[in-house]
Amino acid sequence: MIVAIPVLLWAASGFMHPLMTNIKPQVATQKLSPVAIDSNAIRVPLTVALQKNNITAFHSVRLIHIDTKFFYQVQPEVNKAPVYLSTVNGKLLPSGDWLYAQYLARQFLDGPKDPTPAATAIPVAMVEEGHDCCNAATSCVLNNNTGSKVANVSRLTTFDKEYKYVNRLLPVYKVAFRRPDGIRVYVETTQDRFAFAMDNKRAVFDTIFQWLHTWSWLDAWGNFKLVLIIAIALMAFFTAVLGIYIFCITKTKKANGHALVRARRNHRYTAIVGALFTLAWSFSGAYHAFAKFKTDDRDAFFISNQFAPDVELNFGQLQTIINKPVSNISLVKMDEQPWWRVITMANKPPALHVKVMKNMEAPMPAVTFINANDYSILPQGEEKYAAWLAAQFSHNAASSIRSVTPVTKFNDEYNFADKRLPVWKVSYNLHNNERYFIETSTGKLSARVNDSELAEGYSFALLHKHHFMDWAGKTARDWSTMVWAFVQMAIIVIGLVLWWRAKKPK
Repeated sequence: MIVAIPVLLWAASGFMHPLMTNIKPQVATQKLSPVAIDSNAIRVPLTVALQKNNITAFHSVRLIHIDTKFFYQVQPEVNKAPVYLSTVNGKLLPSGDWLYAQYLARQFLDGPKDPTPAATAIPVAMVEEGHDCCNAATSCVLNNNTGSKVANVSRLTTFDKEYKYVNRLLPVYKVAFRRPDGIRVYVETTQDRFAFAMDNKRAVFDTIFQWLHTWSWLDAWGNFKLVLIIAIALMAFFTAVLGIYIFCITKTKKANGHALVRARRNHRYTAIVGALFTLAWSFSGAYHAFAKFKTDDRDAFFISNQFAPDVELNFGQLQTIINKPVSNISLVKMDEQPWWRVITMANKPPALHVKVMKNMEAPMPAVTFINANDYSILPQGEEKYAAWLAAQFSHNAASSIRSVTPVTKFNDEYNFADKRLPVWKVSYNLHNNERYFIETSTGKLSARVNDSELAEGYSFALLHKHHFMDWAGKTARDWSTMVWAFVQMAIIVIGLVLWWRAKKPK
């Protein structure tokens, strides 16, 4: 009973998991198509806009647009909320990040719309008198009479029961919509990124799974919860080993019309097949829980730059040098040199309504590094920046780098749980062949693995989540998981019934 009941709960919730992954909140897209920046929209230089708003230093800057209005998105410090300065007049957009979160969330939920004339503005406390780009952007967000209506908006700087650590990205905005399904869309404004979505139906499944499978009701116990899970999983593993051993050394009784003996005979043969999957699930589950004793410190690795407000952004010169439509720019520092990281439009426009997480793929953008001082081009700048970031995080010598390669889709080594795409994989010939997965757009470490840690990842992916069925597609993998989880449940229930009958007085 000590083993049977927990394993039954794990099997039932494991059966439910593929259903959860297919009963997702419906959003129009998880990635927005880039928009070419119109140089005519940049009338006020960055330095003037910064000085006008008394910004004496900043961590990052890039360009964003709300409808057809462009703004400098200036982040004072890493993980701090950015401010928005008009590229037309340098004015500060009041509550800019709060507004932009709503604009992004609605784009993800309802899909990008062609620019339309803004609705007539209504009095709003945060809007300055007089019509300008800030008023127009605010009106576009707050007075939008089409699509889903926003119920409330909140900024998250820590994970909670709904937006859990597995989602990785922080800080984000939670934008709740006034709809029957109660959908909440989480967005990262500093990357125009879809982070997560939850509706009322999915929340019920999620709560059940957390209670039955990961035992969230024991979170207050800390590491003792992991000890308990490992102990029970290992008990299930050795019970399955013992069952296989007994099957091999004993013979099956003939039923001879005896119903109970016939039931035991059938249970015996089905159990031996199911026991193989019990071995796989219990071993990989225990191994996975054991790996959680090691602190996941990836969030501690990031670059925190500070730039003076006199950095010159000559957008016209950048465009002349690159001679391609520019979709965005950002400022980074490498070897004490400031560089404009310029993203250009792809020759082939990406398809709208792309569901990145479903396809588990995101193309590597076309990036050019241009020195902010002399506007010289750095060949292979993005690759060199990834290697430089990895060196800052690892403190390994550049000579120990074995390879630097782009990663545009999830795999067994860098999987869906790591969340960020695309990234660069920097491989070293040190420390058990450690690999650093770097997100250059944010200057953050996405994941770090070596050969020994990879063993656990493969164990969990192949033995627990049935990724050995990837060759047949996600549907086949889901069916494999559900069928064998159901077999586990059937074996346990039949076994408990037979045990109960045998215990009854004759």
